Amino acid sequence: MLIRTRIAIMQFLQFYVWAAWMITIGAWWFHTKHWSGAEFGAMFSTMGIASLFMPAVAGIIADRYISAERLYGMFHLCGAALLFYIPQINNPTKMFWIMLINMCFYMPTIPLSISISFSLLKQRKFDIVKEYPPIRVLGTVGFILAMWTISLSHLETSHWMFYVAGIASTILGLYGFSLPNCPPLGKESGSWSSAFGIEAFKLFKNKEVALFLIFSMLLGAALQLTNAYGDAFLHSFSVIYRSYITVKYPAIILSISQISEVSFLFAIPFMFRRFGIKKIMLISMVAWVLRFGLFGFGNPGSGLWMIVLSCMIYGMAFDFFNVSGQLYIENQVDPSIRASAQGLFMLMTNGIGAFLGSYLSGLAISKYYTHGAGNIHWQGMHGVWVMFATYAAIIAILFVVMFKSEPIRTPVAAPINTDLEY
Repeated sequence: MLIRTRIAIMQFLQFYVWAAWMITIGAWWFHTKHWSGAEFGAMFSTMGIASLFMPAVAGIIADRYISAERLYGMFHLCGAALLFYIPQINNPTKMFWIMLINMCFYMPTIPLSISISFSLLKQRKFDIVKEYPPIRVLGTVGFILAMWTISLSHLETSHWMFYVAGIASTILGLYGFSLPNCPPLGKESGSWSSAFGIEAFKLFKNKEVALFLIFSMLLGAALQLTNAYGDAFLHSFSVIYRSYITVKYPAIILSISQISEVSFLFAIPFMFRRFGIKKIMLISMVAWVLRFGLFGFGNPGSGLWMIVLSCMIYGMAFDFFNVSGQLYIENQVDPSIRASAQGLFMLMTNGIGAFLGSYLSGLAISKYYTHGAGNIHWQGMHGVWVMFATYAAIIAILFVVMFKSEPIRTPVAAPINTDLEY
């Protein structure tokens, strides 16, 4: 029980740090700084840029050289220092570079937290398909609490959100050093491919796993849109819905998305074993279509039900894709490359996928959502939501056609060897 509690605390703080600024930075950017949509898209793409290489680098280090929990703690302490510095920045170019460095420290901590969780649970012979999703719920709780903290404190357009995130990151960095040891398991291998973490890319040797990773990348391009622009979108309704709670506390309304995650996280063990990864991924893709479509047609008045329903569907869209994907990848690899494999999954989703999605959505926002720096027009955003709903629908159709069979689902307690012979 103790180790599950300790992992749950780590998950709670991991996502508290992120949510303290990620959901509301768009409102701060557009309504306080009055910087442009294209510049925002570039800044928000730093998550994707950092994920192109840092999770893989961190995975190599954790698999071969440094205990995962120590590397995890160091990254969070470095990220905290940068979060404390962000309020001093007064131009979007400098913000881009500081946020990029910050993301180089934060993004690899996501797969590292997964690797640490799986390692500690397996050391104690737990079934991770059964035990991990309920523990991961605490990460969602942390995300929700951070959003409520920022919203109820009226910090959604204030630089103080970065101080809140910096304090949480400092606490988590110190906490990381107190976790049980997760020693490198791949250091005995002397091959060149092992030394540089290349063995995780052997996952591409299997057609179905490769297709899964490619579709994960394509879906990853759409994941960050509502996170990036949802809060600013709801704020922009203040022109005609000034007194509505959706406009006063948009982060709280958006937190319904994370609240819905809780129920779907508990459903993952049953869904994963009963239906397998293909059906779960398809359900997720259809949910993303509804997520974007309903959000785009909603408003804080008569269309509030569509915004709320969209947020409720988000839990299914995100969890069935992200958490199930993590479990699926864990099922395909040897423990000696666990961190590298999770880093590869993140490279495809939050790296290549998120970079393309953030960059292209930034261009779309400049065309449809703003008229000059900071002049936000909520009606124009409708076209962006519809565009992404259409994109998710196309991905779902292609997935059904191309992903025709599944790899054998073996028990997670006995991962498949890295030679990938099926």
